Amino acid sequence: MSYPEIRYHGDGGDVSATFRANDAAAEVVYTNGTRCRYLATGASTGGLFGLYRWEMVPKAGGPGPHFHRTLAESFYVLLGTVRIYDGKEWIDASPGDFVHVPIGGIHGFRNDADTPATMLIHFAPGAPREDYFEGLAEFGRTGRPSDEEMADFYARHDNVWI
Repeated sequence: MSYPEIRYHGDGGDVSATFRANDAAAEVVYTNGTRCRYLATGASTGGLFGLYRWEMVPKAGGPGPHFHRTLAESFYVLLGTVRIYDGKEWIDASPGDFVHVPIGGIHGFRNDADTPATMLIHFAPGAPREDYFEGLAEFGRTGRPSDEEMADFYARHDNVWI
């Protein structure tokens, strides 16, 4: 494996780092209280990756088994216990545990515990997942659309349910 093609051709480097304070407001808050914080979006990373902090309330549930045709997804648990489906079984992931799911890999996650759980979710490449997260939050507030509309929503956002 070699380094990728050069993308920066300057000589002195750019002053371009970004900072997000830990106490910055969440971009998405679901009706059950679960929060999603946009740490790095695909737009802000030039499409290289997206990184989100997912803060689940107790008994939050989560998405069942599914896969993506266009992106890999990884999970790094920060707090609590997150049940992650690895394509074969549901495993209990604890703080410091990491799960990587390659493109096409079946996975899911949920919080079944009586305590909160927080994890980082990493997508590569950096697809525009924000519209997906925001759409789900809107459905929670306004009601689930028709099955046909949901199928279109999932297809637009590369979620293939098992």
